[in-house]
Amino acid sequence: MLNRLSLRLRIFLIFSVLLAGLLLTFGICLFVIWRRLGPDTSDLIPSLIAAAMLGLSGVVLLIVWIWYLFDSHIGRPMEMLAGSLRTGTAPEPKAGRYLGDLTPASREAIKSRHVSDSAVTEAVESRLSDLAREKQILESVLGDIGAIALMTDADDRVLFFNTAAKSALPGLVLGCALSRHLRPMALKVAERRLTASAGVTELNVMTQSGHRLSGTLRMVGEERVLILRPAGQPERTLAAERLRRHAATLVPILGAAEDALPPRVREAVHNEGMALISALREMETGPAGMQVSAHALAASVDYARLGRIDDICVKAEAGGLTALLSHLCCRLDQSGRAATLDILAEQDEALISLHWPGPTLTMAELDEWLLDEPDADRPGVSGAALTVELGSELWTESLWDKGRILMPLPATLGQCAFPTELTYCPNFGSAETLSQMTFVVFDTETTGLDQTDRIVQIAGLRIMAGRLTGERFETLVNPGRSIPAAATAIHHISDEAVASAPDLGEALAAFRHFTEGAVLVAHNAPFDMGHLRRAELETGVSFPNRVVDTVLLSAMLWGQGAQHTLDALADRLDVVISPEARHTAMGDAVATAEILLRMISGLEAKGLGNLEAISAEAHKYSRLIANADRA
Repeated sequence: MLNRLSLRLRIFLIFSVLLAGLLLTFGICLFVIWRRLGPDTSDLIPSLIAAAMLGLSGVVLLIVWIWYLFDSHIGRPMEMLAGSLRTGTAPEPKAGRYLGDLTPASREAIKSRHVSDSAVTEAVESRLSDLAREKQILESVLGDIGAIALMTDADDRVLFFNTAAKSALPGLVLGCALSRHLRPMALKVAERRLTASAGVTELNVMTQSGHRLSGTLRMVGEERVLILRPAGQPERTLAAERLRRHAATLVPILGAAEDALPPRVREAVHNEGMALISALREMETGPAGMQVSAHALAASVDYARLGRIDDICVKAEAGGLTALLSHLCCRLDQSGRAATLDILAEQDEALISLHWPGPTLTMAELDEWLLDEPDADRPGVSGAALTVELGSELWTESLWDKGRILMPLPATLGQCAFPTELTYCPNFGSAETLSQMTFVVFDTETTGLDQTDRIVQIAGLRIMAGRLTGERFETLVNPGRSIPAAATAIHHISDEAVASAPDLGEALAAFRHFTEGAVLVAHNAPFDMGHLRRAELETGVSFPNRVVDTVLLSAMLWGQGAQHTLDALADRLDVVISPEARHTAMGDAVATAEILLRMISGLEAKGLGNLEAISAEAHKYSRLIANADRA
């Protein structure tokens, strides 16, 4: 248990026990002397008590003085020295002047560490430069071809995106949930197909604003890579279907007139008619190149028992086809028909069959079912429209003692061949350690320091996997009142500067979007978070994020006796804050972010490498937190 106590507290307890022991010894001695005094010496008792009190006072003062010397010359310097060793920063010159050779030795150790760190940093920077160049080339290539490139982890958080993705999905930031920008149903169904399709499948997805995208979903380790492009419009598909019907009618008419035409003309008319039908069939099969393996398709269909699944590649858009088949299986199940799914190879086609024992299904019933909207991501699109988009048709048949629904689609034998796409795969680890966690470091500027004052500026930047991502948020805020001259003198924000700025509700709504899924970090967090939480009653914008205070982290590293101001931490950790950036929301946020990144290694060395450990340690600093909350 004592190992959990700080060095200074243990020194204090040692001297407290020593003082208590001396007081107890004095008390016992006085009691023994008093018992031995006779009746004729009672006049000596007052003098004896006075002498004892004087002696006790002297002992108490001596013990307190010696404790103070130990605490100021050994305890506090040792705590500061430990923090310096953990963070790799040189101790202050006066901090360890009473520790003998320990302070010079620590300076030499830190110097040696800096030399080795510099060599490692140089090698890492060289490698990062190469990676940055490769990433730039990758983004240039993807930008030129107009592809949307995204990477997510197993928890659906965005790990990478390119410029095209940011343009197509406004508000996209690293670490946010992809389902905030793409409707989730198609993604969930495609995830189920991945395990049955060698880690790659094609899909159509809808953005939350209703735009349709098509492309491929790949599994790269634990990450998912999406390469998407705008999909063809349904109106074009419907027009192609109407044109196909006219062409199908025209061909037999021409065939009936063959006898009246010269042989060569007759042959040319026939060939052109068949070519027209073939070309239209290719047009109506949806986005070019969409395909799915039969096994992956079968694995994603709900409510169906799997029958014979041939090893073929179906030329169709998997999301819509899966939604249509799942809907039909559901309706069959509801009508007491337990359907079995077969996907059979028929020359250059795949024959999809849903069959069941018992009564057949009429075409009128099937047509009624096709009026429903099977795809949750595409409200308003009926099953009949999906069938047209897929370039196929559905019909019912009665076969001996069972019924079935048939749907033919183009197919090829064997596995689907997917084109290789360029991807970028950073190595992110567990998100539960400080070095791998996603943070938004932020700061606010206000009209004053009271609880009734208002925010006039808020800024933040994101940290992911121990690095600044380059994503920033910064806005002035119209406080709805005049800014006192004393506040303007500090942060240089005037009434004129905020006159056209967004109000508090609009600014905080945008900031909440930026902070989604991240841990919030601030220097003296009770002050900044207090303003955000008081604003919730006015704006309805809440911040349920977990919060970290760099003041508290500093106390855990260097003890409560050290200075924990932003300037003191910057000096201690060699973080440079330019005078023009100080007391601006972005300038202070940048400094706080640099300080946090340099403290992480020291916190991990002390066993405080995750938020759970920090939270468990925080109760020891309740006085510091209370003082910060009043600041």
